[in-house]
Amino acid sequence: MTNLELQITANEVRKNIIRSVHSAKAGHPGGSLSAADIFTYLYFEEMNVDPKDPKAADRDRFVLSKGHTAPGLYSTLALKGYLPVDDLLTLRKLGSYLQGHPDMKKTPGIDMSTGSLGQGISAAVGMALAGKMDKKDYRVYTLLGDGEIQEGQVWEAAMFAGFRKLDNLVVIVDNNNLQIDGKIDEVCSPYPLEDKFAAFNFHVVTADAHDFDSLRAAFKEAKETKDKPTAIIAKSVKGKGVSFMENNAAWHGSAPNDEQCEAALQELERTGEELCRK
Repeated sequence: MTNLELQITANEVRKNIIRSVHSAKAGHPGGSLSAADIFTYLYFEEMNVDPKDPKAADRDRFVLSKGHTAPGLYSTLALKGYLPVDDLLTLRKLGSYLQGHPDMKKTPGIDMSTGSLGQGISAAVGMALAGKMDKKDYRVYTLLGDGEIQEGQVWEAAMFAGFRKLDNLVVIVDNNNLQIDGKIDEVCSPYPLEDKFAAFNFHVVTADAHDFDSLRAAFKEAKETKDKPTAIIAKSVKGKGVSFMENNAAWHGSAPNDEQCEAALQELERTGEELCRK
């Protein structure tokens, strides 16, 4: 896809995030919006996946370690063709297969059930190790929150991945500098992220999470790196795309009301119209 096509797709992902979280009256829009471009690039450009064969043995794997941003992942999967877009409005509803955190047993396209912060990366490391042991060519991608990496299990997994030289593993950190309690560098600073991952024998790349040229270059560098896993520190804006949600920790886990939903969708609609005029 061209960058413009990716931008238009990511804008649609953002619209569906707003619609689904509003419908549920609960959820996590802030981090879903900040990761929308990453989700879009992974599923529409980077990964070898096929919605017609979601369990293909040779597919690339994705683990959403920050599982609470499931609305962003579900929106992307729907646009990719894994599930009906209309089903997004069942988010978190009783009996829905689209719950607040991903469920690999119920939702097509989900490779790992996640939600307990810090654990997703460990599953991704296991998948990458299995790929090496089985001499398979698939790659494994996992997305973490920058608040999530305050969890100790993240660094145990990183230590193992670096020691085992899992160059088929890409760890992406959605670095929007906000968690539920505020700025991460004021709650419990994990900085400097680049130095920490490098100390665990990772190849480290910094990228602009909202620039597709930057993301393309980062993932290309990851593919070309041998004998080391790659960590992509993706600098992002929490709530990206909806001006009143941007850089506001209050939208970490709050659903928009009717008026806020309408305002957000109108803003995203204008963004989409501007993109289509390019």
